[in-house]
Amino acid sequence: MTATRKRMRLTQELVARVSREVADPGPMPGLMAPSDDQVIATRRDVVRKAASADAVWFFAFGSLIWKPACDFVEQRVALAHGWHRSFCLGWDTRYRGNKAAPGLMLSLDIGGQCRGVAFRVPSDAIESNLDKLIRREPPVPPRWLSLRTDAGPIRAFAFAMDRNHPQYVGRISLEAVADALATAVGMWGSMADYLYNTVENLEALGIHDRQLWRLQEMVAERIEAMDVTVSP
Repeated sequence: MTATRKRMRLTQELVARVSREVADPGPMPGLMAPSDDQVIATRRDVVRKAASADAVWFFAFGSLIWKPACDFVEQRVALAHGWHRSFCLGWDTRYRGNKAAPGLMLSLDIGGQCRGVAFRVPSDAIESNLDKLIRREPPVPPRWLSLRTDAGPIRAFAFAMDRNHPQYVGRISLEAVADALATAVGMWGSMADYLYNTVENLEALGIHDRQLWRLQEMVAERIEAMDVTVSP
C-alpha cells in the first residue's frame, strides 16, 4: 500500500496571485555572465576530473530537478553528505526578484545532508550539454561530491555555494526567507513558483525536505494574507 502524499498549502492558485510579467532589467551590478573562455575552462576541468566520459554526473538539488537545462541519459535519487539545501544565494534582482523585492535562490551550504537527483550527461554530447549547464547556473566553481544511490555510489559535480562568494547570504531567519519568497518576482517568474515547483517535484520523487515543506506553508500563509497581487 503506497503512502498518501500530503497536500501542499502553497497551491498554483496562490502562486498565480503574485505572478506578473517583468521585463529584463539587465545584468545585476557586479555580476557578469561567464565568458566563452571561462565556460570552456570550467567544462574542461569537469571532464578532466570525471571518472570517464560515461560517468559525467551532476547533482541537482533545486530547479535543475524540474528543469535540467541539458540532456541526460540516466537519473538517480542521490544523497550528498556534508551539504544541505538552503536559500543562501542572493540577493536576486533580475531572474526571480527585483530591486523592490529581491529574491533568494537555493544552493548547497556546508553541513548536514541533502537528497536530490543525479543526472548523467550523454557521453556523445558532453561539450554542448555541459556548456549549456554552466551558462545556466550561478557563477560559482563546481564542486565534486560523493553521492549514495540505490544503485551504488557515484561522484557528481554540483554548483555548491562558497561562503566567501559575494552572493552568499547566511544566518537569515526562516521568517525572513518566507517574506522574500512570498513577494519576489523577476523576469523568470516568482519565487513562490520556484518554491512550489521544487517542493512538488521533490515530493513526487519521494523526497521530503522538512524545511522546504515548512517554507511552502509560511509562503502560502503570507500570500493568503495579501489583499491584492504584488505591485510592479
